Amino acid sequence: MGSSLGSSELILNPDGSIYHLNLLPDDIATTIITVGDPERVREVSKYFDSIEMKKSKREFVTHTGYYSGKRISVISTGIGTDNIDIVFNELDALANIDFQSRQIKSQKKQLSFIRVGTSGSLQPDIPVDSFLMSSTGIGLDNLLHFYDCGHIKNKEMEQALAAYLNWSKYNIHPYAVDFDKDLADIFTSNRIRLGLTATNSGFYGPQGRVLRLNPAIADFNEKLAGFSFGDLRITNLEMETAAIYGIAKLHGHRAVSLNAILANRATGEFSKQGHKAVHELIQYTLERIAKSHLI
Repeated sequence: MGSSLGSSELILNPDGSIYHLNLLPDDIATTIITVGDPERVREVSKYFDSIEMKKSKREFVTHTGYYSGKRISVISTGIGTDNIDIVFNELDALANIDFQSRQIKSQKKQLSFIRVGTSGSLQPDIPVDSFLMSSTGIGLDNLLHFYDCGHIKNKEMEQALAAYLNWSKYNIHPYAVDFDKDLADIFTSNRIRLGLTATNSGFYGPQGRVLRLNPAIADFNEKLAGFSFGDLRITNLEMETAAIYGIAKLHGHRAVSLNAILANRATGEFSKQGHKAVHELIQYTLERIAKSHLI
């Protein structure tokens, strides 16, 4: 028996639920769809055949139910890699820590995470309203640097990118983590393209947007768009994928990120029917899960 986790490490609410998510271990399925927007949870679960549980706390809304015989949870993460750190660590705790003894379970449960999110394209030939699956998440934030993570990273890509960008003078040290190939196979079709997805910690300066503040890197998006690794390019930029891939893989879970492209940063175009594109991606995701080996 290992030592039990202290109450300041594994923080539980008075009802025994995990601190931020307000969930009990039986509340979650092993197949989990993540969305950023709390309002989008019900836009996913409205397609379920039945809903067994609805809980919420802060920006974290969770519905668990059944779709075509598959038990699925959908949870809102909120925006940003800091929220991913909370959500994915607490979901793993729900699966792999005994809340009574406060000890890590000897038999680990593997979760399958599917992010259904929105993103902006960095390449002019990737149109708005298209679907993109992230083969690698490239983190421009610092989250994974706080973990012992060398064994899960795509070091070859990471080194090539660091040399190309030369952004260490801006205290940016990119990391790269690949998707789970077996999970990705479920969502592969001619309806969705592959790309490298950059993740950063903010929406304005960290994504090269200018309102009243001048960015430190004037050609931020253009520099990212110019990187290639084999036949892959950095195709899009958002705020969660690299952290999802990193924290999931560190815990031994599987993750894939599916993006509805709502903006094209290269052409300046923004989708006129973004709501429709997101709904089509939700339906695509659920139909693919229904036909898969996921339980």
